[in-house]
Amino acid sequence: MDSNLLTGAVNVATAAAREAGKIISQNITQLDRIKVSVKSKTNNREELVSEIDLLAEQTIIEELTSNFPDHNTLSEESGNAGKQSDYCWIIDPLDGTHNFLHGHPHCCISIALTFQTEIVAAVVYDPIRNELFSARKGGGAQLDGRRIRVSQNSRLKDSLLCTGFPYRSGSHLKKWMKTFATLMPRAQSIHRTGSSVLDLAYVACGRYDGFWEFGLSDWDIAAGALLVKEAGGLITDENGGTDIMKTGNVIAGNPKVHEKIHHMISNTPS
Repeated sequence: MDSNLLTGAVNVATAAAREAGKIISQNITQLDRIKVSVKSKTNNREELVSEIDLLAEQTIIEELTSNFPDHNTLSEESGNAGKQSDYCWIIDPLDGTHNFLHGHPHCCISIALTFQTEIVAAVVYDPIRNELFSARKGGGAQLDGRRIRVSQNSRLKDSLLCTGFPYRSGSHLKKWMKTFATLMPRAQSIHRTGSSVLDLAYVACGRYDGFWEFGLSDWDIAAGALLVKEAGGLITDENGGTDIMKTGNVIAGNPKVHEKIHHMISNTPS
């Protein structure tokens, strides 16, 4: 893989994320003016999309396609552009929409580039904190230009973990509740933030020691997965497989904590 291409890809994705971030940060204090619609309804939960999601997505796609016109795109709101290319940009224009719509300042933009299904570049931007995470395959992970690494904590009882509730598919809920009941008394604390992408970015920079969630989509995983790997962490599904975008089930953490979480989750009955 051409390192210059990856550097260029990260630079373009960074510019796209920052432009979309301006839209999000400028509108989080004007929520009464934002149009919101129900995208889908599962398990009596409404999955919402706002005009800000759509505007941010449009901004990102325009920036990416103007620089890489032959690349395909897969985005949460627009879907698959259907271009025949070895390269595909996977985009979540606003991860944490429910947080955003309540004025809760915890959301981000996620952009990842895949080459023949392998994730090779990633940018995650938190426009509220103005923090930019980035990674290139084989080039390490960074936060605002500084190299980041996963935590060195090895004991589960000293670990700050994070998780997400499986709301898209009821089939995951029963098992998730059992895993939560197993891990809750063994960890120091467990958070649920509402943004799986930021959760993975926080694992990459050591703010969380471990993370797990079931039933995620490609755009919930791709950029964060590369950040974790390039920061020295492990990310697998509950069976130890690495094709996590196929299963949508994720266990991530520093190597020691990942091993402990994975052991407990893999031995939890469905």
